[in-house]
Amino acid sequence: MATLVSTQRSAAPRRGGVRLLVAAAAAVLLAGCASFSPDGGFSAVEQAAKDRLGKDVRWARTESDQATIDQRVGELLGKPLSIDDAVQLALLNNKGLQASFQDLGITEAELVQAGRLPNPGFSFGRLTKGDEIELERGLHLNLARLLAMPLVRQVEARRFAQAQGMAAMSVLSLAADTRKAWVQAVAAEESVRYSAKVMQAAEASAELARRMAQAGNFNKLQQAREQSFYADAALNHAKTQQVQWSTRERLTRLLGLWGSQTGYRLPERLPDLPPSPKELPDVERLALSQRLDVQGARLATEQMARNLGLTRTTRFINVLELGLVRNSSNEAPTQKGWEIGFEIPLFDWGGARVAKAEGIYMQAVHRAAETAINARSEVREAYGAYRSSWDVAKHHRDEIVPLRQRIAEENVLRYNGMLIGVFELLADARSQIAGVNAAIDALRDFWIAQADLDMALVGKPNLAAASALTATAAESGGAGH
Repeated sequence: MATLVSTQRSAAPRRGGVRLLVAAAAAVLLAGCASFSPDGGFSAVEQAAKDRLGKDVRWARTESDQATIDQRVGELLGKPLSIDDAVQLALLNNKGLQASFQDLGITEAELVQAGRLPNPGFSFGRLTKGDEIELERGLHLNLARLLAMPLVRQVEARRFAQAQGMAAMSVLSLAADTRKAWVQAVAAEESVRYSAKVMQAAEASAELARRMAQAGNFNKLQQAREQSFYADAALNHAKTQQVQWSTRERLTRLLGLWGSQTGYRLPERLPDLPPSPKELPDVERLALSQRLDVQGARLATEQMARNLGLTRTTRFINVLELGLVRNSSNEAPTQKGWEIGFEIPLFDWGGARVAKAEGIYMQAVHRAAETAINARSEVREAYGAYRSSWDVAKHHRDEIVPLRQRIAEENVLRYNGMLIGVFELLADARSQIAGVNAAIDALRDFWIAQADLDMALVGKPNLAAASALTATAAESGGAGH
């Protein structure tokens, strides 16, 4: 790009240059105000965790912070982990969550950097022409960067807010995953204990059948049936043990435990079924009012609308650069002045940029509508699964398990009266234990459905949801910057 420079020796350019210098100095002073927040923006994450989970989170930024976390982790591991203790432990000790918190420091540094002017450029030249020596000195300042500073800072501020929201969404997502992993691990341990009892009963029956066959009181078919029961019970016990190991290891990973910490204890049984399920007749309205992805999609659409207006306003402003010049020579008066350059919108009038902004805005509108439609469907599905799993678990608790218990009691009476044999009694014991195991599975499915419903009412962990979560925290006074 060619640049034409014209120098005019008059007082007016000098006064104009002074005014530009004053404006640049003021911008430098304002840029110097950009600084880091005391907590790195973590208060928004803490507020979201407290409001939506009732739990504490801590960012291990120093050795003192890590020592505090380790102490709290030790206290929680000193007793059997309840579901709430497991969630609290994961929020403090999960290393992946701590890594996501580091994004706050990275984006805040970029925000602070956006509020600071780049260093000005200085040029110096020495030219000779015979006995004439000419010295050139120049001070260059990117005026376009200066004028764009507020806009760039706004962009970085939004990125920082999104980083806060993503960190908070990581907290909520980890809490939901930990709840489900805890339920699965405790249920698996219960299932192992009951499958061991089934296997013991089947083993006793198979051993009795073997001895009776040796005595000639049992034929081979009867003996093979009892042996088959035992083989199936042993196989099922091995499968439940594998599930127990797998679910416990998944929970261990979420809790961030290793070494001797992996010997943590869990309760022996799942929490009891609530007396009644949650009644949410307006679950769709509730989801639309509090789901973070819906709120985030709405905020994104509003932001796109503002960006569209900005694009139309600034469509002709492209490049603007300011320079101060001072040339001196030993045979001529010193030259002073300034120069300014900008693009002439001769070929590109910005129409393509405006069309692009309009397309992005309409895309955001349709995305927001899609998010709202999906949210309605997802929360209906989650609530339906929650209600049906409660009904199934209640049916097992109130009907099937008591009925199996009564049958077992009647069979014991008949066995004592020598009306049935030991094999019928052992077969009934296996059936009763299997019924209890099915009730455990039903109770497990209910608590998992409960966690899925809670997460469905929050929304999916995405960028739009993160933006909405940050906005909510800021409104409640939890914003950290």
